Parts: sequence; structure tokens; C-alpha cells
Amino acid sequence: MSADPSEATRPHRRAGRFWLVTAVALLTLAATVSLGRWQLSRAAQKEALQAEIDARKSLPPLDQEAFLALGDAATAMHRPVRLHGLWLAPHTVYLDNRQMHGVPGFYVLTPFALEGTEQTVLIQRGWIQRNFTDRTKLEAIETPSGLVEVTARIAPPPAHLLELGKAEPAAPAASAAAASATPAATAAAPTGAAPTAAATPDAVGSSRIRQNLGLEAFRAETGLPLRIDVSLQQTGPASEGLQREWPAPALGVEKHYGYAFQWFGLSALVVLLYVWFQLIAPFRRARLARRG
Repeated sequence: MSADPSEATRPHRRAGRFWLVTAVALLTLAATVSLGRWQLSRAAQKEALQAEIDARKSLPPLDQEAFLALGDAATAMHRPVRLHGLWLAPHTVYLDNRQMHGVPGFYVLTPFALEGTEQTVLIQRGWIQRNFTDRTKLEAIETPSGLVEVTARIAPPPAHLLELGKAEPAAPAASAAAASATPAATAAAPTGAAPTAAATPDAVGSSRIRQNLGLEAFRAETGLPLRIDVSLQQTGPASEGLQREWPAPALGVEKHYGYAFQWFGLSALVVLLYVWFQLIAPFRRARLARRG
């Protein structure tokens, strides 16, 4: 009796399936290990960036002349500075839904006119807790009048949150008045003096409580000669009714370690499945077949 052709080709099909599964497993293993190593390298880059930020924070503060000479503020991001000037309190803005130690509240932002210049920077002065009974009620803060010294840290403009509605724009008359009053007051001031508070009228028609604040739009709204590429975060202990324990930049190092763990875990799963289905399971089947 002639042999069944299917019986003769079965070992070849089995061997072909074995090597096909082996190739797929090796490719999957190489891909998952590579992705895991890439995530580890990204985590290392973020850790190096965090170390650079910490090193910049520990540098001596830049004086006002050095700060004004900065062409690209990104090169000195997180560097301490010490400035002299005048708080423009009528333009204070409260950014809503900002947290400190998990408690919701407001970041308080006030423009700061630099002494002896026509330049203004926006300073994130600190945080106050929200009034949970009346959301629109703002806790009292103190804003020193006259020429003051401020120690702060160079920081990016305030982060934007998801915004469901937009604040009402400032009235054109108010912006025009601010634009005309500020240069005049600066020109009239003696050399080395900061602009007077009269040069900063309140922005009519705009809310002091906002979800977000774009520096370019805020400059157009107020008419102030505001620097729009950078802001400052005031440092130091709590004072003037404000807390200043600013959160560290969220670099996502833990996220990359988490992704790396997932990719390496998938690599281990591929190895376990391959060993079980390609080596252990066939061996057990062959041993049972010999016993039977």
C-alpha cells in the first residue's frame, strides 16, 4: 500500500510553521526591546534636563542690566534674577484652576515696570486659595507701592488650560488710554525712576479672573510695553498673602519609565509564550504520544 502524501509532508509543514513563529517572535522581541530602551533613553534625557534646571536655579541672580541684555530668554530659563521697579497693581490678573499642594486656587499675576526703562514684565507673584463659598471673591493680598526690589526666576509664560469660554476683551478706549499714558509718564519721569501708578489705568471690560492669559493679547489689551517671550515667577517665603511653593516643571520622567516597563514586560511575555508553545507544549505532546 502506498504511503499517504499528507503524512510525508506533515513534518515539513510543522517545521515551516516552527520557523515562521520563531521569526515572528524574534522580530516582536527585537521591536519591544528597542522601544523599551528608547523609553529609557528618553527618561535619561529628561533627567539630564532636570539636572540642568536645578543647576540654573542655584546660580547667582542676574541683575537688572544683565536681564535686560538677554536676547533669547530661553537660554537663561529658570535662572534667578533681581529686579527693581514698580508694581502695576491695577492690571493684576488671577488665573483660575491653579493648584498648590492639591488645593485649587489662583495664580496672581501682576505686570512689573522696570526702573529706568520702558520695559514691563509679567510676574507670577504667588498663589492664593479659592473662596469655596463665593468663587468670584478674591482673598486679600498686599501690593507694595513705590519702587521695590523683586527676586524672581525666569519662567515660560503661564501654561494654558482647557478653556470652555473666553474672557471679554478690553474696551478699546481703555487700551488706547493705557497706550498713550504709559509713554508719556515714562518720558516725564526723571532718569532712574520707575513709571508712576497713574500710567497704568485699569483695563475696563475685562475680568480679573481668567482661565488663561496670552501675553501678546494682554499687551494689546493693556497698552503696556510688555515683554511677551518670557514671564517671571517670584521666589521667596510666603508673604503679602501669597504662597510661592511653585511646582517643579512636569517633565514626565515617570511616564517614560512606565512605558519602558510595559515594553520590557511585553518582551518577557513573548519569550514565555514562545518557550511554552514552541518548546514545552510539543515536547509534552510527543511524550504523551509515545506513552500512548
